[in-house]
Amino acid sequence: MASRRELPAMSDPRALAAEALRGCRAWLVGGAVRDAILGRATTDLDVAVAGDVAVAARALAKAARGPVFELSDAFGSWRVMASDRTWQVDLSPLRGGSLEADLALRDFTVNAIAEPLEGGERVDPHGGAQDLAARRLRAVTPDAFAADPLRVVRLVRLAAELGLEAEPATAALARTSAPGAATVAQERVFAELKRIVAGDGVVASLALMDDLGLTAAILPELHALHGVDQNRYHHADVYAHTVEVLEQAMSLQADPGATFGREHGEAVRAVLAEPLGEDVDRGFGLRIGALLHDVAKPVTLGRRDDGTPTFVGHDSAGAELSREILTRLRGGEKLKAHVAALARHHLRLGFLVHERPLPRRALYRYLRTTEPVEVDVTLLSVADRLATRGRKAQESIAKHLELAREVLPAALAWRAQGRRAPLIRGDDLAAELELADGRELGRLLAEIDEARFAGEIATREEALALAARLRDEAPGAGG
Repeated sequence: MASRRELPAMSDPRALAAEALRGCRAWLVGGAVRDAILGRATTDLDVAVAGDVAVAARALAKAARGPVFELSDAFGSWRVMASDRTWQVDLSPLRGGSLEADLALRDFTVNAIAEPLEGGERVDPHGGAQDLAARRLRAVTPDAFAADPLRVVRLVRLAAELGLEAEPATAALARTSAPGAATVAQERVFAELKRIVAGDGVVASLALMDDLGLTAAILPELHALHGVDQNRYHHADVYAHTVEVLEQAMSLQADPGATFGREHGEAVRAVLAEPLGEDVDRGFGLRIGALLHDVAKPVTLGRRDDGTPTFVGHDSAGAELSREILTRLRGGEKLKAHVAALARHHLRLGFLVHERPLPRRALYRYLRTTEPVEVDVTLLSVADRLATRGRKAQESIAKHLELAREVLPAALAWRAQGRRAPLIRGDDLAAELELADGRELGRLLAEIDEARFAGEIATREEALALAARLRDEAPGAGG
């Protein structure tokens, strides 16, 4: 492996790996070679090793002074990361006994290109560079998808990220294998799906997923929205409406100031940038929430006497179904709770349109009920309204936007302020009023908070007086 000579800079993982693995036959393969041809920067390298991968990985880790660990897959792969986590190198043994055999086992020709790690002539037996020049995505072999149906999902992701188009024979193979994507480890599916949904080309990706039969395999609940008609206030079926809600949510995410004013745009961006787990943020949560907010409409579909469709309870049912979907995909608990809350509360702002100007108490109840998604669900409700363009659409949209522009600043302030110290603590209130009923104590504390938000009380004495009066006015009070 590496000699005692001075090692390359820690910021150059390829050069560092080449020096650390000196004397070991190794090749840079796959995405890193592809991205270099495309002029795309990458900090994620794949290296194929003809030799002991564990020894090679530890040698690189020692040179990088970073962590090293074996990956939980069937290929004997190891990962080395920079000490500052700015790059990673995955090292795998050659499959099939030679570099050519290894490349033949890969998914797409654009990923079946190799270069000697220390530099040298490119190895491209399947014409991957030519396919890149033609913006073409082509399977290496006819059984590429049968060998791993997850590759159908990867096809969609690569097409979007790289601006490639699957050639007809490859698309036909993908359609045949798409149902198999439901049988692979769902965390692998979700890893690809997250990148698809987070990307700029997600709408085109959804269309490709539908065309390949992939949506029906991995998101059957979303596929079931096709052809579900709605009332006259909608211009599209539930599926087309859902895609439009996603588009509107993406526009709000990209430029919230255009809708809510420049003074609030940066605050909204900051909220959407907050993490919901190790690799997703609230902006991603908003997009998934847009895709799943109406997911329970097929299972709650009813009909009025005149045949008009109804979806009573689709908000609460959607919350449960969203959680089930993300559980199946091995989503994190924070993401599941977040998306479920978006589905559960996405109708609430619309219910308040006819209460304008909105009383402070009504605003308090909205914020308290929707917390901690008070900002996110306000954005989702606007996206939902903007994508609803049936009867009286412009009038309804205008009223909804007026209300949202009133509520969003309050939601941002509510979130930024956090929980205020109470005017009176629960144990103090219980002692002062000699309360033994925990439910009654909770009710009175909630009434105090609401009155305080509305500006009706501001001191401990006023809070105590309000609680005493409400206790005495309660049904059955005073014996």
